[in-house]
Amino acid sequence: MANQIHWFPGHMSRALRDVEDRIKMIDVVIELLDARAPLSSINSQLENLIKNKKRLVILTKPDLADPLETKKWEQILLTKYDSLLSLNLTDGNATNQIVKAVSKLGQEKWAKDKAKGMKPQALKTMIIGIPNVGKSSLINRFAKRKAAGVQNKPGYTRGEQWIKVSNEFVLLDTPGILPMNYENKKNAANLALIGSIREEILPNTDLVNMLLSYLKSNYPNSLKERFNIDEISSYEDVIKAICEVRKLLDSKGDFDIARGESLLLKEFKEGKLGRITLEKI
Repeated sequence: MANQIHWFPGHMSRALRDVEDRIKMIDVVIELLDARAPLSSINSQLENLIKNKKRLVILTKPDLADPLETKKWEQILLTKYDSLLSLNLTDGNATNQIVKAVSKLGQEKWAKDKAKGMKPQALKTMIIGIPNVGKSSLINRFAKRKAAGVQNKPGYTRGEQWIKVSNEFVLLDTPGILPMNYENKKNAANLALIGSIREEILPNTDLVNMLLSYLKSNYPNSLKERFNIDEISSYEDVIKAICEVRKLLDSKGDFDIARGESLLLKEFKEGKLGRITLEKI
């Protein structure tokens, strides 16, 4: 694997410029981080743009992450950001919790407006996050359940839209944005494992090797229930065992190693190996 992983499509570059252009009008930033890899989910380029804004950080997909590690990350992140929630964005009460947290962060602005004799204005909120961290799920929930008006544009996932949640709260959606490159191979691998970078950007063999090495050290029993593998040994032995259990054979009757790799990565991504966090404090 190369020392640096370059992955910055043109639409991400444009989106980064859009964030820079619009951040001045924003009152509260909602930043989504994947609970399985919170550190890798942080975009340092965006951090520089939004560092002076009120910030609500949401650890998404906590149901897929190690709950003990999530608690530790919550404690660390609360020392850095204004507000923090750990939420499965598909839960029925998730949007209500977000509205309450954002409104709390807007109290200072509303008080200033009132002191100036102004009618409190709706909080302008920007939602940011890397791809596949749950932004679309959150936007869809607000749009379907609370939005008074939704402006759709061609290329929904690459464009932007304002969503009026209530008279107090509007959201500006932005596309998922990744840094231009990752000097740390582990960060890039983490994002590939959770589905934020296309799998073809990094060879499956490298990803599987890194995943198995991490599981062996941190979650040694993670393959037992799904694949009846008692001990995580060598890469070859594990993949062959998976192929045997799932009957993954090629046209010659040999183990289909590529399908075995893909299956392992897919089941990890879907949380079928258990609740696993790729980054520990």
